[in-house]
Amino acid sequence: MAIIKSLLIFILAGICEIGGGYLIWQWLKEDKPYWYGIIGAIILALYGIVATWQTANFGRVYATYGGIFIVLALLWAWKVDGFKPDRWDIIGAVIALAGACIIIYMPRGVKA
Repeated sequence: MAIIKSLLIFILAGICEIGGGYLIWQWLKEDKPYWYGIIGAIILALYGIVATWQTANFGRVYATYGGIFIVLALLWAWKVDGFKPDRWDIIGAVIALAGACIIIYMPRGVKA
């Protein structure tokens, strides 16, 4: 259950970061209204808060988040922007996700 909770926190953090960044991108690059940028900035700040809900230390959480972010970014681009990931995108994302899960979820030995 702890792993599922952790994964859900990573997914929520990713949605906040990608969603907030996307709104700022829309404001600055696609000439959307300034309030897109304001809402995007608020959502990006929420990302920073959500990430603190993880129980591991900062370095391990952010290293892991990097791999999960890759997968979420490709999914967002596919579903929201119409970008179609190719097999190399998918292979790279699977490798990154596997590495991220190893970093955060593998048991650690007792320190001497």
